[in-house]
Amino acid sequence: MRIRKLVALGATLTLAAVVSACSSGASSAGGSKTVNWWTWDDKQAAAYKVCATDFEKANPGTTVNITQYNVADYFTKLTAGFVAGNAPDAFQNSVQFFQAYASQHQLLPLDSYIAKDNFDLSRYSVGVSAWKYTDGKQYALPLDWAAAGIYYNQDALTKAGYTQQDVNSLNWNPDNGGTLGKMIAHMTIDDKGRRGDQPGFDKSNVKTYGYGQIAAKDFFGPTTWDPLVDTTGWRIGDKANWPTQFNYGDPRFVKTMDWIRSLNDKGYAPKIGQFTNSVSDTDLLASGKVAMESAGSWEAATFVKIPNLKVGIAPTPYGTDSKTRAVVSNSNGNNIWAGTKNPDLAWKWVSYMGSESCQSKASQTGTFFPSIPAAMDSSAKTLAAQGVDLSVFTGMLKNKELYPAPVYGNGAAVQAAFEPLFQAYFAGQKSDSVFADMQKQSKTLLAK
Repeated sequence: MRIRKLVALGATLTLAAVVSACSSGASSAGGSKTVNWWTWDDKQAAAYKVCATDFEKANPGTTVNITQYNVADYFTKLTAGFVAGNAPDAFQNSVQFFQAYASQHQLLPLDSYIAKDNFDLSRYSVGVSAWKYTDGKQYALPLDWAAAGIYYNQDALTKAGYTQQDVNSLNWNPDNGGTLGKMIAHMTIDDKGRRGDQPGFDKSNVKTYGYGQIAAKDFFGPTTWDPLVDTTGWRIGDKANWPTQFNYGDPRFVKTMDWIRSLNDKGYAPKIGQFTNSVSDTDLLASGKVAMESAGSWEAATFVKIPNLKVGIAPTPYGTDSKTRAVVSNSNGNNIWAGTKNPDLAWKWVSYMGSESCQSKASQTGTFFPSIPAAMDSSAKTLAAQGVDLSVFTGMLKNKELYPAPVYGNGAAVQAAFEPLFQAYFAGQKSDSVFADMQKQSKTLLAK
């Protein structure tokens, strides 16, 4: 599972009183030829072992240890490693925690290595700017990119009287939902076979929801509501990077949240918390509980390979002009710990992971999208031969419909403050006024 729907963390260790690392349990004594790399993603952990094998062959006597931890524990363990002085040499990181780690001097700036090796950052499609801190230094190489798409039951779509072209050309607006809203209503079916837009539809006994859970406690919504509200021109921050506030009070945002909650009220989409966390997006589509849903690009291969179900992939909707899509693309980064005893070896490994050769080999499963376009093309070609068409996502990239996720400060505190408020709003416990309050609160949280 990628860290797209931002993770809920337990108690996070503070680094305010961190003592400088006295030793690195990750790399043992100086001169060691072992490099330790951590990730939360089991798919990337397995994929990059192919690169590790090649790296070890090209560097005799070198060992690459790849360790994966569950996302719920990962950042707590990483923070504990900083404190204890035994963090990994290098690790996958999310922009949510970039500001905290950089400000606490736990990350090694890469600029001197980039200059020395004449390492060309333009090889990456997205993500370079996301890892440049306020001091102007580059602290990570992009590992991947991601976007949202619409996955749908092809047979259900046909029975509802729609074509692939219909779902590929959907539009949306916060007033009436556009053609997406109409499709969601018509694709919803109650236990008597009545559709959501037909007389007598029973919203209390829904057999198939037209859309999956779009009401989310996630304060960023990259795979739920964000691809919709972005088509109005709204952006979460008042600046592209390091915003001073989140624009939750914007009328366009508030109207979007109202429309999403109306889907729940009408029985067209499941309410927040209706299905447990153990029920995945693919489970919902496979079971027939939903006819279509918005989900991450990293799930494409899993969706398309659901047994006995024809699954199509469509792009997220256009805005009111039927010409504009706007999809946020997050990019996880590859950091080097400032306390590593083997910075040169760590850079050698990280820069190899950021090469076309490595990314092309590692990304053949389609469970993550590599940052280098040529590697992405290679992955798409391999997956196409297996019946997985990624052209919806590669098209977003080539048509410049993606925009980079903003980098912001104090991520853990922002998450802890806002997720319960989103959950309360979609549960009907908070009114629209909560968003103006959240915008004010964001100014304080982001300033820290």
